[in-house]
Amino acid sequence: MSKPKNIQVHVHALAQLAPLPRDDFPDMRAYQTYKKQQIYRQRNQHLSAFSRQQIQDADLGITEFGKPYLKSLPEIAFNHSHSQQNYALALSASLQDIGVDVEDLARKVRFEALARHAFHPRELALWESLEDPSDYWFKVWTAKEAVLKASGLGIRMNLNELDTQVHPDQNGGVCSHSSLGTFAYQNFQLPHLMLTVAWRSELSCRGFTFPEIQLIQHP
Repeated sequence: MSKPKNIQVHVHALAQLAPLPRDDFPDMRAYQTYKKQQIYRQRNQHLSAFSRQQIQDADLGITEFGKPYLKSLPEIAFNHSHSQQNYALALSASLQDIGVDVEDLARKVRFEALARHAFHPRELALWESLEDPSDYWFKVWTAKEAVLKASGLGIRMNLNELDTQVHPDQNGGVCSHSSLGTFAYQNFQLPHLMLTVAWRSELSCRGFTFPEIQLIQHP
């Protein structure tokens, strides 16, 4: 019997992780360093609980394309993302290639300019046809980011080459690219954010099965 596929996703408000205001720091660089330290601290806490081992920064390595991994526990996959207001961390002991991306729905976005730059022609045509296209835009954007992060390549190809196959009325799907392989993804639209989790999959006449994704929102 195959091992059940599971992904655990933690979501935090950055205002809770990094509560000190910008004015408490001498400059923006110091403030950004503080936020990064708080994010890494939270990441390590979740990794420690998930692996049942104490995890510190020194226990992490980085692939040649910048994807982090646990040196002594390669069977545990993780990926994280943060926006201006939120932080998300995805963990799995049963799926190796996972990626996550989070975006604030209140983010000020140059929707048209970024869509023309980053969307596949099919995605762009569908986006232009919708009466209220903002949710679709965030689904496509986070799906692209999550798939590319799951592949381990990061943003090393033109975003408009990847057709995510996102549907405006559905919250998950499968997409393929010759340079990446095939990935499935699940969108989660919360009142204040869009989050997408992606994992390596395969095309099959039998379709595909979503893993169990546990979304944990922290106060």
